[in-house]
Amino acid sequence: MQDHYYQEHPEQQQYAAQAYQEPPLDPAMERVRRKMIRLLIISIGIMVIGLIAVLSAVVYKINQAPDTAESETAQSDIPGQTAKKDAQNTEDKAAELPPMVESQLELAPGTRLLSQSLSGNLVSLETLLPDGGTEIMIYDYRQSRFVGRMRLGNLE
Repeated sequence: MQDHYYQEHPEQQQYAAQAYQEPPLDPAMERVRRKMIRLLIISIGIMVIGLIAVLSAVVYKINQAPDTAESETAQSDIPGQTAKKDAQNTEDKAAELPPMVESQLELAPGTRLLSQSLSGNLVSLETLLPDGGTEIMIYDYRQSRFVGRMRLGNLE
């Protein structure tokens, strides 16, 4: 449609060609444009190389055979201890287990337990006292004694 219009009006075709032509950039801006294009090409190249490295590492890990020495050693849920894979010697395992500990803690009447946490032989108890204050008690259940008490709140 436009070609037909320009054939009938050639002066409009010349004007349209001039209107859509961009003026050339000055030399300083042309240098900046070339530097930006170069920077774009370099950054895309680095991203492609990084992507190839990550994908090749994933493919390598997927195709690598599992190490049999790692799978033979079982891990324990308790930090610092390793579990034995043999279940044949139950007597040895019973001898390794520590004796059962039973203890009872005396708390003030009206004291509520808010939270507890276990770490090794220590139990941390956060309690709400009857007067509204909070106290953290650290108890060693193997030795059946309190290791520390911390009262939280405003000092009067």
